Amino acid sequence: MISHSKKSNQQRQPLSHLTHSDKIQHFHALWISDVHLGSIDCKADFLLHFLNHSQCQYLYLVGDIVDIWALKKRVYWPDSHNKVIQKILELASSGTQVIYIPGNHDEAFKDYADSHFRGITLVKQHIHQSLSGKRFLMLHGDQFDSQVCVSRTYAKLGDHLYDVLLWLNRQLHRVRSRLGYPYWSLASYIKLRVNKAQQAINQYRDAVLRYAIKKQVDMVICGHIHQPELSQHTINNHIITYANDGDWVENCTLIAETESGDVQLLKWDEQTLQATAVNTIDFGSSEATSIITPQKQHVA
Repeated sequence: MISHSKKSNQQRQPLSHLTHSDKIQHFHALWISDVHLGSIDCKADFLLHFLNHSQCQYLYLVGDIVDIWALKKRVYWPDSHNKVIQKILELASSGTQVIYIPGNHDEAFKDYADSHFRGITLVKQHIHQSLSGKRFLMLHGDQFDSQVCVSRTYAKLGDHLYDVLLWLNRQLHRVRSRLGYPYWSLASYIKLRVNKAQQAINQYRDAVLRYAIKKQVDMVICGHIHQPELSQHTINNHIITYANDGDWVENCTLIAETESGDVQLLKWDEQTLQATAVNTIDFGSSEATSIITPQKQHVA
């Protein structure tokens, strides 16, 4: 069912330097997915800083917010993870409309679709009406695994291999932190240079776009594959925008609708302590075709 809206483990030490910025960023809507709270690789400190310094009317949680798979392996729930949950509940109670679309790592919550909990609405899919009058379909994206030739067994195997890659990512981050360098994702760097991974990413995007065309929407927003992207495609003379909001495990990215109606792919920057635009689509342009303004070529 698609809902609609109107216009005792070792814990990562708190990042104390993240309290220095007081600037608030204002948005109409935010899309965040693949946070993986309960996983040791979750960048909860970064996300918490962003949420504490952002205001929005709509907050969309596009799946894998809590990593039940990881929690079944071992219990890992540091204070920063709890604070992210508390912040989301605070936003929901203070007027922000919060919509939660469970993914595969938090699929247990799918049984509660179309229910409400402390101001948060759980749904399987949702359509957002943008400020520019466009229809944005959002879903997690795990339903397309079979179209990318990924069975549940292979998905589990891939998850284990990904854990190894993230372990390497963790070790590198510790070394870089000691040397005074900001966070950089080795996992994303390697993934972008493996042909099979790129093939799977392309197949996934094609499957999502085909589904969005059937739903007759202007834009589709998803997560699942931890590969942030904001791009436009012409299919059967119909221009459709594909947005993947990435993750908060390796990329620290999200999708945002600004107060002027533009859509942006944002990446949280540990040095500036802000989310900065990677790509922007101007839906408010008087031109027939929206404009993509790239700011950077790589988000890792």
